[in-house]
Amino acid sequence: MNNDNTTKIDSKSIMKFAIPSALGVFIFLFPLPWNGSVNIPIGILSEWLAALIAPAAPTLITIFILISAIMTAITSLLKPKAIIDNKLLSKLFTSSPFYLLFKIIGAVVVLMVYFNVGPEYVISGDTGGTMLSLLKTLVAWFFAASFLIPLLMDFGIMDYTGTLVRNFTQPLFKLPGRSAIDLLASWVGNCNVGVVLTTTQYEQGYYTAREAITIATCFSAVSLPFCLVIAALLKVEHLFIPFYAILTITGILSVVIMTRIPPLSKYPNEYYAPVGKQVNEVEPQGITKSQWALKLAVERAATAPDAKGVLNKGFEMFMGIVFQLTPLVMSFGTIACILATYTPIFNWLSVPFGYYLQMLGVEEAFAAAPATIVGFVDMFLPAVLAANIVSLKTRFIIGILSLVQIIYMTEVGTLIITSKMPVDFKGVLILFLEKTIIALPIIVLLTNIFGIA
Repeated sequence: MNNDNTTKIDSKSIMKFAIPSALGVFIFLFPLPWNGSVNIPIGILSEWLAALIAPAAPTLITIFILISAIMTAITSLLKPKAIIDNKLLSKLFTSSPFYLLFKIIGAVVVLMVYFNVGPEYVISGDTGGTMLSLLKTLVAWFFAASFLIPLLMDFGIMDYTGTLVRNFTQPLFKLPGRSAIDLLASWVGNCNVGVVLTTTQYEQGYYTAREAITIATCFSAVSLPFCLVIAALLKVEHLFIPFYAILTITGILSVVIMTRIPPLSKYPNEYYAPVGKQVNEVEPQGITKSQWALKLAVERAATAPDAKGVLNKGFEMFMGIVFQLTPLVMSFGTIACILATYTPIFNWLSVPFGYYLQMLGVEEAFAAAPATIVGFVDMFLPAVLAANIVSLKTRFIIGILSLVQIIYMTEVGTLIITSKMPVDFKGVLILFLEKTIIALPIIVLLTNIFGIA
């Protein structure tokens, strides 16, 4: 098939699309038995890297955050030409006063935690210590993903699947077909990697703002092994099949609803202005959908970077995460953990959800209420708060809710609000609350249907 003078589809061009794409699908989506559980290859690799760098990780992360804060302050105050005129350095260290402030806070906090000096509420294992530990894992995940994500983005698999399945994703989720691979990678794999994949696609002109925000806030789920961890912590692991089934059904139904109402429906359906629209999934007349899908995929693969280009892109992506995001994750996450651990604010704020749970017929409604909103801080906290609830059914419901909400400020929320997507802290908070309100009755109904008691 050769439809124009610029595209030649032969076995060589097809293989250039097919082999890297198949490898990317395997690495990011293929479940494997591992250490008595199930994991995906990128997860296995990241866990290995995390264990490998564990002895040096706290020191490295502290150095990265200090360099970020110092260099950003120098850039903001002195505007040195060597940084401003360098594309990569300018991207890494140019910041607004707001983010500069929180980078400095992140640097102060990480120094206090690293040297174990300062108030207990800052450096304890429930606050700053937790965040430094989380960052060790995050850095390993992002290092692996930064160099492997091009297999999904640059060699045509998203273009190919996008054309074939747009008639499914568009009416159901109001999303382009190419999002199918992104949705799966975000749902099955690591939620942070899913957000990075989504924001990169937005910045390259393949999603509108509304589409990118929808995927980042509604499809970024935790990995299957972590679902097992949460189920075990809540002592409902023997019910894991209905647990994960209800989790998946609730996730799908909540997105179907949320995409049709504000605030998601009100975000601009416009592409990132500096690049504009870069996607066309609708096949022209005289060509079948499958032919058009293959043509787009081969054209995309033909422009893919070589090995050196992939390494350069991966390096830039990883540097961006290390110097731009780790200080903010450290500062935002520690502040959120302090509020959750050392203040009654979440107990106060959760009172309406106590009445909501009571109305839905959930046992121990007010005891469970704080667990319905503390997930905004971190995905692990709801399970910790709900672990001592007597009712198995209530623990089951809270466990599923915590995994459906998955917009938490210690990781995903910070990645979203510091991206180029037009969504801020207030928008993320509203989406979290809306998802909670919508998901709860669905979870309770399905729990009753499945006969969980």
